[in-house]
Amino acid sequence: MTAHSKAGATLRTPAAVAVVVALAVALFSLSTVETLPVGLLPVIAADLDVSRSAVGLLVTGYGVVVAVASVPLTHLARRAPRRALLIGLLVLFVLANLVSAAAPGYWVLLAARITVALTHAVFWSIVAATAAGLFPPEVRGRVVAGLFSGLSLAGVVGVPAGTWLGQQFGWRVPFVVMSAFGFLALVTVTALLPSTALGGGHASVGAEPSARRFAVLMVTTALVICGVFTGYTYITAFLTDVTGFSQGAVAPLLLASGIAGIAGTYVAGAFVDRHPRHTMVLAVGLLTATMLGLYLFGGARPAAVCLVALLGFSMASMTTSLQSRILQVAPGSTEIASAVGSAVFNVGIAGGSLLGGLLLPTALGVEGAVLVGGVLAVGALAVLLGEPWVARREKPRADRRPSPVSAA
Repeated sequence: MTAHSKAGATLRTPAAVAVVVALAVALFSLSTVETLPVGLLPVIAADLDVSRSAVGLLVTGYGVVVAVASVPLTHLARRAPRRALLIGLLVLFVLANLVSAAAPGYWVLLAARITVALTHAVFWSIVAATAAGLFPPEVRGRVVAGLFSGLSLAGVVGVPAGTWLGQQFGWRVPFVVMSAFGFLALVTVTALLPSTALGGGHASVGAEPSARRFAVLMVTTALVICGVFTGYTYITAFLTDVTGFSQGAVAPLLLASGIAGIAGTYVAGAFVDRHPRHTMVLAVGLLTATMLGLYLFGGARPAAVCLVALLGFSMASMTTSLQSRILQVAPGSTEIASAVGSAVFNVGIAGGSLLGGLLLPTALGVEGAVLVGGVLAVGALAVLLGEPWVARREKPRADRRPSPVSAA
């Protein structure tokens, strides 16, 4: 038994669960901070005397930094002990958010946001393997689902609550609160994560490494995320202009979608350990059906309500399945593979938002954006279904897997 597996075995206690909860809290804070300026856009713009588009760059720039920096930074940090690295990242997150809260002007706030984005790029890449390495391989999916509950809660609770706090008490207050959550995660990780956790243990390398399957997974991710965000970026316009809901009805609908997302995370976690590929296929298939369903039936209010909730459910299921699948088929280090996945995911978001924005003023309009998104999702499903054929000629690599210690 390696030192990593011993560490994982000794932590299969409430301490291991507490570490995963702390990492989920950190993911909650990071994900909330990522999109927080969207809800506070007019407040920040007025206080710092800048345009709304400049505040929008605080979100766009954040995503670009994560997409560009994830792989190189994770590669540079690959040999760092995971406990020390996580502590350093959380310290940086806490301090950068405090700087954001105290920023005297726009450029200081932008610099602090870039710092948080760099933290996000590395943290996202290593957190799943680190958490999964604390438990036996057969429960990886459930660990990832528990971890990603923080991501789901950020959309349901974090951003709406942060927006309300900022509107009531000033935009700086939510950044202080998120810094406090980060500090709680920091204290827990410092106290409970063993110094022997140099990497992800058994989760530091793919359980069934396959370069071809991983490539299929990344192409699928790029297509389906681009497709979803081609339409979802403008879901408010769709619900008001096509379905006929009032502006006031949109927020409850998105809240219901977020709650459904929490359910989707746990449903995927319940099945992904036993049926990893099938869970991913079902999640992508559900996303595809949802996007096409919105185009075909989104004009009817009952159908739109169900489909928006289903979109949240299937998106969360897909995200959880994706990370579990990365841990399974990563051709080398799962952390580098996770960094690639994060970069591809963010590129898909940016590409989908851009494509939808280009379609919006055309004759296709917002309905066309949803349709194009559905067609891209169909392409993603086709690619994923072709995975066995693509991987058929690949030689098994199980005998060439590096040991967890050397991979760290």
